[in-house]
Amino acid sequence: MSKEDYLSGQVLLIDKPLNWTSFQVVNKLRWEIRQAFNIKKIKVGHAGTLDPLATGLLVICTGKMTKQIDTFQGQVKEYTGTFVIGSTTPSYDLETEINDTFPTDHITETLIYNTTKQFIGDIQQYPPVFSALKKDGKRLYEFARAGEHVDIKPRTVNISEFEITKIDTSTAPSTGAIHIEFRVVCSKGTYIRSLANDFGKALDSGAHLSALRRTKIGDFDVANATSIESFIENLSL
Repeated sequence: MSKEDYLSGQVLLIDKPLNWTSFQVVNKLRWEIRQAFNIKKIKVGHAGTLDPLATGLLVICTGKMTKQIDTFQGQVKEYTGTFVIGSTTPSYDLETEINDTFPTDHITETLIYNTTKQFIGDIQQYPPVFSALKKDGKRLYEFARAGEHVDIKPRTVNISEFEITKIDTSTAPSTGAIHIEFRVVCSKGTYIRSLANDFGKALDSGAHLSALRRTKIGDFDVANATSIESFIENLSL
């Protein structure tokens, strides 16, 4: 693609690596595009944040296509990942250490499959306190890291599909942990970390998210995405 292509507007599908923030990906691509074509200024943005501990599809827009970001953000998303049943963390994922453990002896495969039905359709969900949402001008994670209590209101999200793809009880005898792999199709604003926490409660236990990958946003599929390294290599061709 040419300088004019990027300025007039492109939609780039990037497979975000682990431990990168979405903001870092945008900054990296913007810098690389500017360097490759000697552009002083170009708009680059993403259509939906992924947490640093998540991987998968980032829809990156350049130039005039940044006007479509809100449209892309509002589209249905698909995720795959893993819940660990039997323990919780304050952030609902591996960003923070385990703070409590729970029994799992009563949990059967039938109970796991049946429990997913509670989360299909419109549900009320509390966003994680370790999130970038703002309250009174501050990010929620700022309150959390300072040890300050903050009241968070639930919001309505929609889960159209919730499929359990694998149940691993091999570590349960020694650690009590059950690892559940899943696939979820959901609306904008759904926190899979919160789903993990709520799913654990629904099992009369506890749970946290140990892995997450975004596979689709609307018609965009991570199968068609490229790595940051490959994108940079192709820029110079």
